[in-house]
Amino acid sequence: FVVARHKGQEKFAYEDIKLDDAATYRLFSDGKTEAVFQFESRGMQGMLRDAKPSRFGDLVALVALYRPGPMDLIPTFVARKHGKEAVEYPHPLVEPVLSETYGIMVYQEQVMQTAQVLGGYSLGGADMLRRAMGKKKAEEMAEHREIFRDGAAKKNIDARRADEIFSLMEKFAGYGFNKSHAAAYALLSYHTAWLKAHCPAEFYAANMTIEMGDSEKLKVLLADARQFGVTFTPPVINLCVHRFEPAPGRAGDKLIHYGLGAIKGTGQGAVEAIVAAREGRTEQSDVARPFASLFDLARRVDRSRVNKRVVDALVKAGSFDLLHPDRACALASVGLAFEWADAQAAHAQQSGLFDFGGADEHGASTQEPALVQAEPWSIREKLMLEKTAVGFYLSGHMFDQYEPEVRKFCKRRIADLIDSREPQILCGIVSDLRVINGQRGRVAIFKVDDRSEAIEAVANEGILEANRDALRDDEFVVVQGKVQPDRFSGGLRLNVTQVWDLAAARARFGRYLSVQVNGDIVPLTELVKQWPARRTSDEHGDSLHGLGVRIKVRTEGAAAELDLGDQGRFWPSDDALARWKQIMPAQPPQVVYD
Repeated sequence: FVVARHKGQEKFAYEDIKLDDAATYRLFSDGKTEAVFQFESRGMQGMLRDAKPSRFGDLVALVALYRPGPMDLIPTFVARKHGKEAVEYPHPLVEPVLSETYGIMVYQEQVMQTAQVLGGYSLGGADMLRRAMGKKKAEEMAEHREIFRDGAAKKNIDARRADEIFSLMEKFAGYGFNKSHAAAYALLSYHTAWLKAHCPAEFYAANMTIEMGDSEKLKVLLADARQFGVTFTPPVINLCVHRFEPAPGRAGDKLIHYGLGAIKGTGQGAVEAIVAAREGRTEQSDVARPFASLFDLARRVDRSRVNKRVVDALVKAGSFDLLHPDRACALASVGLAFEWADAQAAHAQQSGLFDFGGADEHGASTQEPALVQAEPWSIREKLMLEKTAVGFYLSGHMFDQYEPEVRKFCKRRIADLIDSREPQILCGIVSDLRVINGQRGRVAIFKVDDRSEAIEAVANEGILEANRDALRDDEFVVVQGKVQPDRFSGGLRLNVTQVWDLAAARARFGRYLSVQVNGDIVPLTELVKQWPARRTSDEHGDSLHGLGVRIKVRTEGAAAELDLGDQGRFWPSDDALARWKQIMPAQPPQVVYD
């Protein structure tokens, strides 16, 4: 991709990439290393934000330090790098050996060099010492301690100081990393980060093609790509191929064609057969032309490789939206399309493609049938079916259908949250919910996403048990809690203290349901009885939770408003409000929040 798409990069080679690129180190310093070799984990990203590496040697050291054992030294390494802690050396003579790691022994080679400089070891002898330290054999270590003490004495280092340095070497040798290995890992990490910084479309297209069988990883990569300004076309049937690819021309610097192979239920063979038919690479045709319809595709593809299940998945993913905007009708027509295509093939085989007036003597028509009519999908139904095919929402966001109402009482977007000790209320769609066993019982960890951004939220076992129906993936929730910095993500984290589903939020934040009547009879008793308010008891007594009703009556020359009080209070679920609107379609009742 880099060679093919970027002018002047015909001789691109990784060994020509300079190791002092500011944009690459900025990416590392910001911890934006999703899909960057060795630095993908949240822990690594948090470490990078603290360390803010500014040279290749920093990356090498961080690769070596981020392992059990030396991890305890990371805060010291960071503090010394940024001048917050003085750099100290075991002895002035080893400053040239340890200066690149701010006085800390990080690599096995540094232990060996210290033995040479202070203890008078030869290179071979220092390697024998390293091996002995790794095996932790007491008898061998005692011998080497004596050898080191004698060698140090020749450098005017007293026995007590020599023993202290030897013990320090012994400690670091136990987990010291081979520098050449760390450097090799760091170089590969740097190269992948350079690609991410300078060729983002190529970087993400390649990574997403590799991960196209894992929708969870694709979801993470998609969100990360969008943060870098990369956009994606839908998986358009007349545009996309099996893999993810940058768009042609300069537009492709930040635009990727979505890979059809990432749609669940397709497979490489089926997608390649579809692309071959579109590009005129089949036995039936050598003319490239786009598919005109679902029926046209069914007729032209190799149906031994492309079956109805494949096309079902493509419809759900939105691949036919430009041809058939109503996905419900398109999905309902897949079976008919294949039946029609089979009939066309049989007709052609039996009598040749003679078409007089659109039908032959047997009644086989070459005219495409109309789409099967079906009830249009709701936004939620469309996105949920899309998720079954793609693994996540691609064409829209589940929050869209709730936003006009909930922004009347939950005005702050997640992207606008601030670190504050005061409780904050936010809303969005639950995703990535998982329950873990914590020290104080089970803990729910999930994301709340309002399309502006997603925030990680944590709820204890009591809140989880009380809100099991609300705390599920793809459900809308309103949550209250305290926001605090999340060191690992570099963003914010919400400690949840209260959860409401939409009906409960209407009851909590809504003032009343405004109903306008013009002398009509309102079946209030039926509505209150079918969706009654909820009564709870606590130390403060009984409470009735629901939404009150105010009826505005207008007659000739007069108007009045009646507040029905607790007698008219009901539970404002979607079904209840739908029933209100069904009863009064001319002037649909509205929940008043302000």
